[in-house]
Amino acid sequence: MKTLLACILTLLVLRVAPADEPQTLPTKRVLLIGQGPDGHPPTTHEYRAGTRIVAKLLSRQPKVQTIVVSADDEWANGPMLLDGADAVVLFVSQGAKWIQATPQRLAAFQALAQRGGGLSVLHWGMGTKDAVDIPAFVDLFGGCHGGPDRRYKVLETQLELASNTHPIVRGVAPLKVQDEFYYQLKWPQPATKHEPLLQVTIEGQTYPVAWSWERPAGGRSFGFSGLHFHDNWKHESYRRVVLQAVLWTIGRDIPTSGIDVAISADDLKLNDKATP
Repeated sequence: MKTLLACILTLLVLRVAPADEPQTLPTKRVLLIGQGPDGHPPTTHEYRAGTRIVAKLLSRQPKVQTIVVSADDEWANGPMLLDGADAVVLFVSQGAKWIQATPQRLAAFQALAQRGGGLSVLHWGMGTKDAVDIPAFVDLFGGCHGGPDRRYKVLETQLELASNTHPIVRGVAPLKVQDEFYYQLKWPQPATKHEPLLQVTIEGQTYPVAWSWERPAGGRSFGFSGLHFHDNWKHESYRRVVLQAVLWTIGRDIPTSGIDVAISADDLKLNDKATP
């Protein structure tokens, strides 16, 4: 088992702000939690590659530090890493189950939420096969794809804006996309300050597949049920909504036209040599 120090030295991606950047911004540390293959076909559920892309996008933002870690094995250092984070991005297999694997892990996520930390979740990171995992996860992230009645579908569809006013969707354009979307998600009750951001039509009915939530006790949460296929990171709107959502959860302002999310072909590669 690696020590915490070795983990940080190996996985910390630190952006140092140039001298001409705003010095009034507080430095925020974002923990990006990915994972190795979970049995899905290659090019799907590519958690590690996805977290590298999010880290790359965040690295250009002032006063943001990113730590990219693996959720595999016992994750013994996880609660300590969460204690030092201001926000988390969860992109793992059955995340709703995973965060409750140990009482210490769940308590660390709850402590982050209680101090107003940002919580973002992508695709199967919001999922669980067991209904028992749903309530605690919904209380943190504001949505869950869970239980034996969960619904999902791979299809080509139009991804539409469900909100035209939220900062997260600034500069985000509708697009036709092939993806596996989770829908008929479980929501907090009552769902106050809970706003759908993106939606798709499945079998003639419209469902929200991305949301924002200003948690009643303070802090912000975001979720997006797409990103089954790694190739969808090539879409500018996908990258922009994820980046802007993470920044929104840490209280950053989003420009009216949206944030630049350009990446290179190398950034999309599925290998460990791709730059973070």
